Amino acid sequence: MQTSLTEVFRAIPEGQEAERILRTCVHCGFCTATCPTYQLLGDELDGPRGRIYLMKHVLEGHPATRTTQRHLDRCLTCRACETACPSGVQYSRLLDIGRKVVEDRVQRPLGDRVARYLLRRVVPYPQRFAQVLRLARWLRPLLPHRLRGVVTPKEAAVGAWPCGKHERKMLLFDGCVQPVLAPAINMAAARVLDRLGIESIRVQEAGCCGAISHHLTATEEAKQFMRRNIDAWWPFVQQGIEAIVITASGCAPLVKDYADLLRQDPNYAAKANTVSKLAKDIAEVVSIEDLGRLAPADWVPQRVAFHSPCTLVHAQGLHGRVGSLLRGLKIPLVPVDDPHSCCGSAGTYSLLQPDLSMRLLDRKIKALEAHQPQLIATANIGCYAQLRQAASVPVRHWIELLDG
Repeated sequence: MQTSLTEVFRAIPEGQEAERILRTCVHCGFCTATCPTYQLLGDELDGPRGRIYLMKHVLEGHPATRTTQRHLDRCLTCRACETACPSGVQYSRLLDIGRKVVEDRVQRPLGDRVARYLLRRVVPYPQRFAQVLRLARWLRPLLPHRLRGVVTPKEAAVGAWPCGKHERKMLLFDGCVQPVLAPAINMAAARVLDRLGIESIRVQEAGCCGAISHHLTATEEAKQFMRRNIDAWWPFVQQGIEAIVITASGCAPLVKDYADLLRQDPNYAAKANTVSKLAKDIAEVVSIEDLGRLAPADWVPQRVAFHSPCTLVHAQGLHGRVGSLLRGLKIPLVPVDDPHSCCGSAGTYSLLQPDLSMRLLDRKIKALEAHQPQLIATANIGCYAQLRQAASVPVRHWIELLDG
């Protein structure tokens, strides 16, 4: 793609990066067919190619408008377009840059600004999030129908963290939303790793990976979360931990991107590079271990539908990893039509774009339940919360299926 970026953008690293990415696009349109919002809306500007043209237009000096912002907001950042692209266009990185440029030039309506501010001030902080969720559960009968589905019942008891000591040690990343919404997930992961001869270390000083702020264009705020996590993990990195294990597939891609996002930070670039190399999705860890030491939990039903999150398939490139692992353990998986379609969660997307999100959820649930599963398994806390709103069967993280 030919570009003519303004001198202002060509003079800064983000502009140079955007120009490089734009020049790799050959207008082929393979991305369009894979885009969930284009499939729903049929508007070229609500597909990757159209959004690329919008961002190029702004970077070349044309005015950004509220319409531009709206089309960029509608993107789920599912990255299905990147998987389909024959030219290797780094669309998600371009979108990060383009959204920030537009955000700096277009003032949002007051309601939008307040909603985004509250999400950034509440969701990444487990104690604040827990308090808000507790209040929401108490008020659940009075909430609008859409929000009632988001406010799920409190999780049951989760058991104990394993106390076994092993020579192999890994950090197990808690995150922010997951310990509040589904504390059983990391507990199950720790017990599974324990059975594999791996000791899981929790670092209480670490917290949100930074994804919420990052995707809401609060770039510097996101980097502060990243630096805090690196500082919390670094003593254990120096002690030789084997990996930083992440059970939320939505967090893993960002932690793996710390190296790129902090590459210009002289104090953190080298450390971020090391952390990114150590970051592993739980599927990457378990799938290469001796599965003979594991078995399905006694309560696992005979028909399980697996929802493979976009962040697992497209952002991390782990297509088929969990399915192969579960089948290797003789967990019966039912077929799922259009298995890579997005459920509409996408971090805060389900709250900021509720209509599109619910349409995607309805389509996803129909595909997952078409072959009458008794349980739906997934790999990301956002998808877990989203699917529970509409599923007629229980929803669990796949690692819980191995917690026998």
